[in-house]
Amino acid sequence: MKKHLPVFVVIISLISFKQICFSQPVSYLKPQVQLLNTIKQNFDDAGKQYKIMAAKLAPGEFPRSYNPAADKFVTSKSAWWCSGFYAGTLLNLYEQGHDDALLAEANRSMDSLAKEEYNTHTHDLGFMMYCSFGNANRVEPMPEYKQILINSARSLSTRFNPKVGCIKSWDSKPSDFLVIIDNMMNLELLFWATKESGDSSFYKIAVTHANTTMKNHYRADYSSYHVVNYNAQTGEVLQRKTAQGSADESAWARGQVWGLYGFTVMYRETKDKKYLDQAEHIAGFILNHPNLPADKIPYWDFNAPNIPGALRDASAGAIMASALLELCRYVDKKDGMTYFNTAQTIIKTLSSPEYKAAPGTNGGFILKHSVGHLPQKSEIDAALTYADYYFVEAMKRYQQFSTK
Repeated sequence: MKKHLPVFVVIISLISFKQICFSQPVSYLKPQVQLLNTIKQNFDDAGKQYKIMAAKLAPGEFPRSYNPAADKFVTSKSAWWCSGFYAGTLLNLYEQGHDDALLAEANRSMDSLAKEEYNTHTHDLGFMMYCSFGNANRVEPMPEYKQILINSARSLSTRFNPKVGCIKSWDSKPSDFLVIIDNMMNLELLFWATKESGDSSFYKIAVTHANTTMKNHYRADYSSYHVVNYNAQTGEVLQRKTAQGSADESAWARGQVWGLYGFTVMYRETKDKKYLDQAEHIAGFILNHPNLPADKIPYWDFNAPNIPGALRDASAGAIMASALLELCRYVDKKDGMTYFNTAQTIIKTLSSPEYKAAPGTNGGFILKHSVGHLPQKSEIDAALTYADYYFVEAMKRYQQFSTK
């Protein structure tokens, strides 16, 4: 039986969301006019790039990456975890100039994606469905979008194990219950589903998952393991490791910023200060790390053995910038300025020719120089669809500080 939140709780939550995201007093956080102009040009260029990309896609295909060394444009099917970022980026770009061609392409892509609302074999429905249909429902609200999102939240919830207190990430052998830090990014869908449906079970799953992750994924210095393997029957931690990083005890860069973003969302949605504290602790680890470069684009792993010759990860930088531009709204002035200025530096760096592709190049992707899974020799120094998505989101968030 579903348990429903009282209507007034849902209403208060919705009001609080709007206030925290858009009405917090942040008059001391002032965007630079020159960077705002650069962002406007970035959006114009990105729209052109994504039209180039659209022409490369066959029906049912989604852009995944581009390898410049091999001039190889890589696509996926709808079940791949990155499938929703394309439509989400198109929708965010559409909001800038209201180019109907971008909206039409987003709708075409989502037509192929919609069936994943019933996919119970992935934990990534937040990435896949909320980044796409969530943005679509915000830009052009439709009952069918809402239903797809609620169905997606139900599918995601089937992977929750109350004994473990987590949503299962990767399917593996029966004795494994693998949970990755990336899963923090899928909880936003569950919060949305509670607000829209009144079903508090989604909310409770999200909070329980975050609490378990905070307890078991983090080291004393607030760096995160990538993977925790649990006993599915008892919830006991069997193993902690870092599959996509340099070593089990290393700090894989994208994993650190997934956590930063995820716990910032947790605070936004619950107003529980322990999540704000966690987000600030993670930010402290990242921003005070001696291996964080001056331009704030992380090496692919903070403990990569060949720093300073190690590859940078533009995707980690973009996610970090977007997260910090939300986190800076919730903290005191000193920390807020630090977070805001760091995000500003990241956007400037990613807007430079070193990271931003020239129009007509890079397979249509916006950013260069991301790292997907270096240990598996996959998507190394490549363009990645989620790097573009969070770069666009970060630029949108930066614009929201403008007093114009």
